[in-house]
Amino acid sequence: MSAVSDLRIAVPRGALLHDTLDLLDQLGIDTREVRDNDRKLLFEDAGIVTMRPSDVPTYVEAGAADLGVTGKDVLMEQSEREVYELMDLGYGRCLMVLAGEAGEDRAAEALRRLGVVRIATKYPRVAARHFLATGRQAEIVEVKGSVELAPLTGLVEAIVDLTATGTTLRENGLVVREEIAVCTARLIANPVAHKLRARQIDGLLERLGAV
Repeated sequence: MSAVSDLRIAVPRGALLHDTLDLLDQLGIDTREVRDNDRKLLFEDAGIVTMRPSDVPTYVEAGAADLGVTGKDVLMEQSEREVYELMDLGYGRCLMVLAGEAGEDRAAEALRRLGVVRIATKYPRVAARHFLATGRQAEIVEVKGSVELAPLTGLVEAIVDLTATGTTLRENGLVVREEIAVCTARLIANPVAHKLRARQIDGLLERLGAV
């Protein structure tokens, strides 16, 4: 923990985990215990706490972690969180997209006929803001599981979702209609920690810039 003094870092499990641990290794933080233990969540000696990416802003905002790494998609959906976004870390690149079934654009047709389109998504706030910003009316249906299923069953005309390669969309007969945002891993900070531990955090940012 000496590399970043007494800072505690919230690390996302899932797709961003290994790239984040690789980055911490480059900063001199020993991540071996994290890599060797899939069930343990708090690693005091390394100053690391692991959790779902969507929980990182909650812990950082509350001060349970000084810094955190999560995807831009999470920060877009949780834009009310009082955290500082310090750096685009560059890895974990995905696209937030509007997608629908191949062939006729059912979403555009619904807008023409009814003036409103039904959209399924795990990102209801992102989706609502996108349609509001583009002057279109949307009925947002929040889903937790495989969002690709929603247009195939007639629940909605289109979806807003995150895609890395587009493979899952293609395998389900969906195509991208619009790109909403590019999402990568971001480093965030608790505002109080950013002020009280400015020297440590600035030092960490300098080293991140170097690697």
